[in-house]
Amino acid sequence: MASAGFHGLTVAAFESRMATEMGRLIERHGGTPLVAPALREIPLEDNSAALQFGEQLLTQGLDVLVLMTGAGTTTLFEILYSRHSTDTIKRALKETVLIARGPKPMAALKALGFKPTLTVPEPNTWVDVVSTLDAHRPVKGLRVAVQEYGLPNRDLVEALKQRGANVVSVPVYRWALPEDTAPLKQVIKQILTGQVQVMLVTNAAQIDHVMLVVEQDGKTAEFKTISRKLVIASIGPTASERIRNHGLTVDFEPSHGKMGILVKETSETAHSLIARKAGA
Repeated sequence: MASAGFHGLTVAAFESRMATEMGRLIERHGGTPLVAPALREIPLEDNSAALQFGEQLLTQGLDVLVLMTGAGTTTLFEILYSRHSTDTIKRALKETVLIARGPKPMAALKALGFKPTLTVPEPNTWVDVVSTLDAHRPVKGLRVAVQEYGLPNRDLVEALKQRGANVVSVPVYRWALPEDTAPLKQVIKQILTGQVQVMLVTNAAQIDHVMLVVEQDGKTAEFKTISRKLVIASIGPTASERIRNHGLTVDFEPSHGKMGILVKETSETAHSLIARKAGA
């Protein structure tokens, strides 16, 4: 039997590839979905940074490779294999510490025939990456590569540099605004007019793009004011950190960083959170 946890609340979300699934999940838990993509995934057209990384890997070697996302891990190795044989890359990485930031890059590595040396525990933030490395060995003087996802993780890179590591960032894809931003603008308009009670954020870059569009329309202060009345639910600490950086409040994080759990658990607590915020 379908849950009716949202009890008719209007729920905004900004999924792209999983937009249909997100809409169905919200409906299944009793909500009225407003789903518009905030992101468009753009492969780097020339892959120059990743290809240059491959050349450095083969000629200079590498001490540590930090893999931040599953999709990024898969894409990085596809780029490397476009120029070099599988055996060549495996030999080059034989002595490299492979760090998987959580289950998705770990699964991607295993599918590629690699075993992660270290797996970062939940909640899988950049702080946890650094703590995992600190517990393993000092990185001073080591050559450390960080596979980037979306926007660069400057905090992670800076923390590694402060520890004396020689850090190279390896971007393998980036995010852009959707080619058609009209659906996103429509959802933002409905938020601004008080028609939305819950906002779900499943990717840190989503909130960057939402706030970019809001700023372009000159509605930043208004959006922040109305957002105080919303329940803002975040998929996990990385997205939450980005939300707070924009001056917004995170009201809820699920027990695990999965979309289905986010929707279910948010639906179960949304009304109590709305009542609490209204009382405050």
